[in-house]
Amino acid sequence: MRYTADEEANLALVRGLFDEVLNPMDSSAVDRFIAPDYIQHNPSVETGRAPFKAFLDHIRSVHPQGIHDVKRMFADGDHVIVHYHVRRWPDDSGWAVVDIFRIENGLIVEHWDVAQDVKLGGPNANGMF
Repeated sequence: MRYTADEEANLALVRGLFDEVLNPMDSSAVDRFIAPDYIQHNPSVETGRAPFKAFLDHIRSVHPQGIHDVKRMFADGDHVIVHYHVRRWPDDSGWAVVDIFRIENGLIVEHWDVAQDVKLGGPNANGMF
């Protein structure tokens, strides 16, 4: 897949978010990736950068071994879509998650997500990833 230079930059920004914020659960790195007027659509987190930092700190306190294992990432203009596997502890089946980020002026300004429990077995052998 060929991306424009802006799309490549958007992909790099979101990769950085996963590498420097989400996997280490490092709220101190949020300002490098998230705009001050960040719009959140996840019903469990308030809008804004400060609530996102507080959410990360809480998750880190209850699931210090959590991991966000990125399976695929796509860019479409100012949006980046990430399909990944969240596990809260090493043997957790976890969740299959899709995040959609909107980027503006080199920062993430908006976020949507959907998640479902990872199920083993089922009517096909394809798995969720």
